[in-house]
Amino acid sequence: MVYFKNQQDAGDLPYGNRSEPTKRVEMNWEQHLDEIIREWKFDPMTLSVRLVKGDDGRDVIQMRVDLGILQMETQGRPDGAKPNGQKSFLDVLLDEEKSDSDFEMDEDQCFEADREFVQFYHRRISWLRLQQYHRAVEDADHTLALMDVCRDHSPDEEWTISHEQYRPFVLFHRTQASALAALDEVGAEKAIAEINVGLNSIREVFADNDAEDQFDDDEMVDRLIHLQTSLKEEYSVGASLQERLADAVATEQYELAARLRDELEKRTEN
Repeated sequence: MVYFKNQQDAGDLPYGNRSEPTKRVEMNWEQHLDEIIREWKFDPMTLSVRLVKGDDGRDVIQMRVDLGILQMETQGRPDGAKPNGQKSFLDVLLDEEKSDSDFEMDEDQCFEADREFVQFYHRRISWLRLQQYHRAVEDADHTLALMDVCRDHSPDEEWTISHEQYRPFVLFHRTQASALAALDEVGAEKAIAEINVGLNSIREVFADNDAEDQFDDDEMVDRLIHLQTSLKEEYSVGASLQERLADAVATEQYELAARLRDELEKRTEN
């Protein structure tokens, strides 16, 4: 999954002042990464992530990649920046929306949004790897909110599609994270319910894009259903109220369906 601005050629750098030549920096022995890279080998078959302390004692995430190490902040934006003094570029766009509900994003705004998509993607998968599931949910929600703003204020349909095509993928990560958090804190029944919520959200995206016939064959949907089935088997969880209601309606057991619907409403109210 890549969110990068289209570049005209290899010399079109993704960001920074392109008019200035690259400067050579002489590093002392404390600045280079040679020792860290030697000790932390890159494994192309797995995602290597760790939490370490920054020089001021704060937690930072490090991800080992093929050509070195990515380091991300755990709070605010992963790069630690505050665009226009805000916590994120999403907040900048939301402020713009408040002042002009019909504004259209310009090239620079699209570019900055793409940067933020990439950063939150890297941190989201890091949180999943670190089993910090609530943090993964938070970053997924940030990305989904940014997708909403970009969709509503996109300069053209092609740019919209280039981002919306990843909405099921973000929902997939969010569903995994929310289910595993629920499994740790509440139990398997709640985890299974979270998967149902996620599957419904993904189905809605497919339906909104006239692709509902592709839902059942989607790999991410299949993986979530497999997780759900595994949890039911491992923890001996029976059919949920929603599943029993769907089955009652399908078999025309309307009195039973009515009772199950009432029970669902009571649980929702509580």
